[in-house]
Amino acid sequence: MFVAKSIAADHKDLIHDVSYDFHGRRMATCSSDQSVKVWDKSDSGEWHCTASWKTHSGSVWRVTWAHPEFGQVLASCSFDRTAAVWEEIVGESNDKQRGLSHWIKRTTLVDSRTSVTDVKFAPKHMGLVLATCSADGVVRIYEAPDVMNLSQWSLQHEISCKLSCSCISWNPSSSRAHAPMIAVGSDDSNVTYTGKVQIYEYNENTRKYAKAETLMTVTDPVHDIAFAPNLGRSFHVLAIATKDVRIFKLVPLRRESSTSSGPTKFEVQLMAQFDSHNSQVWRVSWNITSTLLASSGDDGCVRLWKANYMDNWKCTGVLRGDGSPVNSSSVSAAGLNAAVPSGAQNSGMGAVSAGRKKTQLMPG
Repeated sequence: MFVAKSIAADHKDLIHDVSYDFHGRRMATCSSDQSVKVWDKSDSGEWHCTASWKTHSGSVWRVTWAHPEFGQVLASCSFDRTAAVWEEIVGESNDKQRGLSHWIKRTTLVDSRTSVTDVKFAPKHMGLVLATCSADGVVRIYEAPDVMNLSQWSLQHEISCKLSCSCISWNPSSSRAHAPMIAVGSDDSNVTYTGKVQIYEYNENTRKYAKAETLMTVTDPVHDIAFAPNLGRSFHVLAIATKDVRIFKLVPLRRESSTSSGPTKFEVQLMAQFDSHNSQVWRVSWNITSTLLASSGDDGCVRLWKANYMDNWKCTGVLRGDGSPVNSSSVSAAGLNAAVPSGAQNSGMGAVSAGRKKTQLMPG
């Protein structure tokens, strides 16, 4: 049973993103009020704001946590054309500061000429690597060569996507069988440009990212994109938030020969498609086992999707933004129009609803 609970986030404008840390006990929010807030969960389950600071000179679109292996590190991106990396420092210089923490800006990434629309840390096995995307259609990948010195970041790659970029997602697979891969979504409203999702793969021979696939059936603006945790699968699962929710399965095709140096080719299958929000969908998020997917849309609801033993996807819960319950008949009706081909695996959640000055939470 999922329960919705609201907290007064005290942002002075729209909240654009909510991000949990690896353990789910810390949360960061960002807003058009140009600030980021950090929240900690108490033993009683209450969320308390433990830090708040102005981060940018424009709306802050996204905020994301690095893996805790690298410390307490956040990245944010903004309409002001920059991305920033922040580190939490626990004061120990004197008795008064002992145990108190504060966040320090370690670097500002200023390569973009337009709004930076998303920022994501790579999976930890790749090291401390950060990707940004911007409205000028460029994905930039940075690396911190010394994880003890977060003021030094080098620009490793620039990927030109030709379309305005709105969101990115790293493939979390740590298998040596899968090269590093990043999916890019575009919110370009020009319908003549098909294929609003592009997938890029790292090539060890050329030491560059090359386009491996374009999802040509995605023709509407894409607001969010999320690879499912891999858990040893031979294929990849990708959720997309556009005018509806879509789940794609990407099956790598065998290479013609072991010496082939081009990017992997994929068989792309549409596993499920839901239009139950009846509105634009803004966020999709998986749980850690990829058995549950959460989506939030302009209908003010967070919807939870799960595949049953027959691999048919159904809605297992609907949470309204005000915390009020939704009757079971509307939940079951929402599960219609979600057929999955046999052979597809379970997939899954972990989302929140942003876009108001309050934040809606769902226990994981």
